[in-house]
Amino acid sequence: MISPLTLSALYQQACEVELQAFKPGNVSIYADGHDMTVADFRVSAKVSAAPLCNPNYSLGEKIFYAVKATREAVACNTNLGIILLCAPLIQAAARSHQELPLRQALQQILTSTTVADADWVFKAITLASPGGLGSAESQDVAENPSVNLTEAMRLASARDRIAHQFVTDYQDIFDFSLLIYYNAMSKWGNQEWAAVSVYTHFFSRFPDSHIERKYGDRYTTEVAEKMSQLSDALAKADNPEYLLPLFFSADKLLKGMGVNPGTMADLTVATVFTVFLEDVIKNLHNKNLPT
Repeated sequence: MISPLTLSALYQQACEVELQAFKPGNVSIYADGHDMTVADFRVSAKVSAAPLCNPNYSLGEKIFYAVKATREAVACNTNLGIILLCAPLIQAAARSHQELPLRQALQQILTSTTVADADWVFKAITLASPGGLGSAESQDVAENPSVNLTEAMRLASARDRIAHQFVTDYQDIFDFSLLIYYNAMSKWGNQEWAAVSVYTHFFSRFPDSHIERKYGDRYTTEVAEKMSQLSDALAKADNPEYLLPLFFSADKLLKGMGVNPGTMADLTVATVFTVFLEDVIKNLHNKNLPT
């Protein structure tokens, strides 16, 4: 079992790696944007860690109180997607042991969510007030839920990539982005550029839910083409630092359009966090092996 203190440290470390990664269109140490700063995200990671890692909270409570702490600290929605993705991973890792891999523990968490979890999460989403939220015909977050959290996410999964993770047991991460991250680490040995590789590769497969909630498919093709160019350039690069001018150009273009690929940034954090959790679980398992 991983302690709450360790989980908190790993979560904040994953958030910091994502901030150190140059993610065009999104906030990073290379460029602020969308009326948010790196400091906002660092504060958000710090204040949300305690409720997320509180072993006495249910899954839904973790999410609500993490969003509440963030809202009180920075007065804007910096990390709703990050919280939604990381809370089940934290819940799973807290239960994980040498005979139960993280992915299997996560499956158990996602298949045992409750209506109360959904109620807490609906309140969290309403409090965070993400851009382009709109309304839904069934299980709208402004109303009381009548289904469990996973079923509520299922109803939203066709239009939201974060909700999609809840009903596929994080398939995008375990079957796609982890491999991208590990390959990049093997090539460059750099966590931040491995995170960038994950971020750009996601766009080679999926449109960004945050962008499409605000703009529909107006920018989908243009953003995908730009990110594909960056992804291809990274694949050929022996030293990704040489690509910084290309990334600055893409960042300026996307922010000039008001486009923020927030969902892909959130999935990047969750990928890095999963890597960290699996490493710790593996180490705990090795310590428990008979000698």
